[in-house]
Amino acid sequence: MTTNRKLRISIIGGSGYGGGELIRLLLGHPHADLHQVTSERFAGKPVGRVHPNLRKVTSLRFCSVSELSGCDVLFLSLPHGHAVKRFDHFRAVAPRIIDLSADFRLDDAESYEKWYGHPHPRPALLKEFVYGIPEINRSAIRHAHYVTGAGCNATASLLALRPIFKRGLADQSVIEVKAGSSEGGNRATDASHHPERSGAVRSYKPTGHRHVAEMLQELGRDSKILFSATSIGMVRGILATCHVFLNQALTEKDVWKIYRDDYSREPFIRIVKEKTGIFRYPEPKLLSGTNYCDIGFEIDPHHDRLVVISAIDNLMKGAAGQAVQAFNIMHGFAENTALGFTGLHPV
Repeated sequence: MTTNRKLRISIIGGSGYGGGELIRLLLGHPHADLHQVTSERFAGKPVGRVHPNLRKVTSLRFCSVSELSGCDVLFLSLPHGHAVKRFDHFRAVAPRIIDLSADFRLDDAESYEKWYGHPHPRPALLKEFVYGIPEINRSAIRHAHYVTGAGCNATASLLALRPIFKRGLADQSVIEVKAGSSEGGNRATDASHHPERSGAVRSYKPTGHRHVAEMLQELGRDSKILFSATSIGMVRGILATCHVFLNQALTEKDVWKIYRDDYSREPFIRIVKEKTGIFRYPEPKLLSGTNYCDIGFEIDPHHDRLVVISAIDNLMKGAAGQAVQAFNIMHGFAENTALGFTGLHPV
């Protein structure tokens, strides 16, 4: 689908960090007319009051969901469990929807109940959504009416592992993710209180993380994924260190070929593996504000182990940036439209 007119876009839940990034990106999108942005807490207030980086960039004010009018595309940036409750209302507003929450990420109601601890309230809707990692589902996204954004930890891990798993070279991995504080959202908690958070290296989900369900869905439900998550003292970013136990020996040249074959034409994946220097492996600090996923690797010379390292900005490739990338694919725009920011160095 391509169009010569600007598409009328609205965002539901624009006061959070993910919503703020959506606003920033879509304000700079040449094919988007950002029409309405909702927030029940801040209805009537200027968008720049909540997102100070957008001062003098837009005169938009937040509105209530009850004020929504029709548009071409709705982006949903609501807490888990909220989008599904009002989905019938949302799809009456727009023919195409991109949801950043976890409500529709799984395609199987049984898996949802296992990982989320309760039955899905609208299981029939799960099959209507396309899982929104473009590098995995580009063709399906192109023809989709409803796309669900992937979890940020799942995105980093899947992009690292899928080239190996889909070739049958491994079926198990131990993954340790180190995540910035913005992954927890913008609502203050005891854990985000500065004296408790500053300088912390806190294991917050050593087992049972819900994003594992997405990894199993995309890598194969018979795969063995052992996942732990640790919160560290950066604001943005995820670094996933994936220990992959191979079922056959691979050389460095073999691994290079695998990742080049899969990713050399991908606009937002870079293979980062240098022999020297402090940036010889992926570094999330360099990706702040970008839609890139940087992937590196190292072969363990003493064991049948491949260590794959990936880094993303959790609010961009892990949320809003990936959603805009999907929006571009759905409408026939160049995938990098409004996503050209390359990051900063030094930061």
